[in-house]
Amino acid sequence: MSKITCNICPHHCNIEENNKGLCRARSNVNGQIVAINYGLVTSISLDAIEKKPLKRFYSGSKILSVGSFGCNLKCSFCQNYEISMSKKDDIKTQYITPENLINIANDLVKEGNIGIAYTYNEPLIGYEYVMDCAVLAKKSNLKNVVVTNGCFLEEPMKKLLPYIDALNIDLKGFTEEFYRKIGGDLETVKNFIKLASKYCHIEVTTLVIPDENDSIEEIQNISSFLSSIDKNMPLHISRFFPTYQMMDKSPTQVEDIYNLSKVARTYLTYVYEGNV
Repeated sequence: MSKITCNICPHHCNIEENNKGLCRARSNVNGQIVAINYGLVTSISLDAIEKKPLKRFYSGSKILSVGSFGCNLKCSFCQNYEISMSKKDDIKTQYITPENLINIANDLVKEGNIGIAYTYNEPLIGYEYVMDCAVLAKKSNLKNVVVTNGCFLEEPMKKLLPYIDALNIDLKGFTEEFYRKIGGDLETVKNFIKLASKYCHIEVTTLVIPDENDSIEEIQNISSFLSSIDKNMPLHISRFFPTYQMMDKSPTQVEDIYNLSKVARTYLTYVYEGNV
């Protein structure tokens, strides 16, 4: 059987026909890479924009949030593992076309909705659906928000980013060792942040996990990197709670979150404590 390489993320999965890549959502179908989660929605909700989290983008508004299944990382601390680690046949979905999603979003404008947030699982493994929806949303004067791990390649993102108004990007740590543990690539994420900052509003989130990525040096390096792009780029330093395959860890101490945030503020204008 012929194999096709998927070029959406740095894994470059070489996929045999009718098989899936490691994200469980992209497949070789008749010699083409197809997003098999296209339009298959597992979660949809009208959320406060601050839950994305976005603190400096239309604060006080609401946004229609939508997610599917699958992810291109394997974080043992994933908070949405029920959908991000699922396959198509393992989870209940509803099919929503891009046109219907835009209609739903428009109907919710009267309730304070400003647009669509692609979130919950990793939305960019469903790149084609996000693109199709984002193009239509722009035509309806709706905002497009993406909540992503940022572990994606520049060329496809250059086509999508002109339609995106804001992103929250998970910068999960600042060492290659940590990113190897979760099946990602730090340099790819750094390049994604640099690229995205040229197009739209960016906020970054780092989940601080005890004995994993909680050193002062690591937060200094993260903050220094973000400041080198834009010292006004908001950083959310969030508290970890035991979940999924990391139930043996203790929650991050609240005091540590505040101390690390103080360190980050020596580099950045806007730093927010999360989950405290």
